[in-house]
Amino acid sequence: MEIRGPMQLPALREDIELETLDGLRLVGELARPVLAEPVATLVTLHPLPTAGGFMDSHIFRKAAARLPALADLAVLRFNTRGTASPRGVSDGAFDGGRAEAFDVAAAMDFVRERDLPHPWIVGWSFGTELALKYGRDHDIEGAILLSPPLHRATDVDIAAWDGDRRRLIALIPEFDDYLRPDAAAERFASVPEAVLIPVEGGKHLWVGEQQTRRVLTEIVAAVNPAALPLPTEWDE
Repeated sequence: MEIRGPMQLPALREDIELETLDGLRLVGELARPVLAEPVATLVTLHPLPTAGGFMDSHIFRKAAARLPALADLAVLRFNTRGTASPRGVSDGAFDGGRAEAFDVAAAMDFVRERDLPHPWIVGWSFGTELALKYGRDHDIEGAILLSPPLHRATDVDIAAWDGDRRRLIALIPEFDDYLRPDAAAERFASVPEAVLIPVEGGKHLWVGEQQTRRVLTEIVAAVNPAALPLPTEWDE
């Protein structure tokens, strides 16, 4: 059977709650491989909640549906403060990327408490702003940025990654609404070791199976390249 759309492959899926230092309860899900220990962990930070972003935004929902089985990855998704999804509503209210620092910290505390291996932060759109601003505060392998708009993350936030041991990888859609490849090269020039991947034909929301597969492939290429190429068929 072809792997596409909402198809969900086998995984151990657990509804979880995160507790922030300022006393909020955030709802989420942890998906892990069924037959093996995870080789790495994706801590996903979703797009802008005031524009419809949440833990089920399609790239992250498909990452959780596919990558535990295809690439032996653990995938942690959660709703940042004030964000709702079918899983539930996280406490608090959207704070424009400021108090969300506590949300990122709560997710990383959970990763540490569960002894989940080799965590990578994967941000998409607004989530990339959180990754750039707060990812360096935590014990991560690196950060993967999907469609970074660089609205809230400043040049100072970006430059702070220069010389950092953690890897910084950004997927830049050719036809992004906010930051296209040439502009991204200028904005990330202060971090020469950052890996910028222009995606031909890509758009900010990565709509369609072709773009979904490209994004998931680039994530796995960074985190567990031994799992490539990702299968496109699944035998039930």
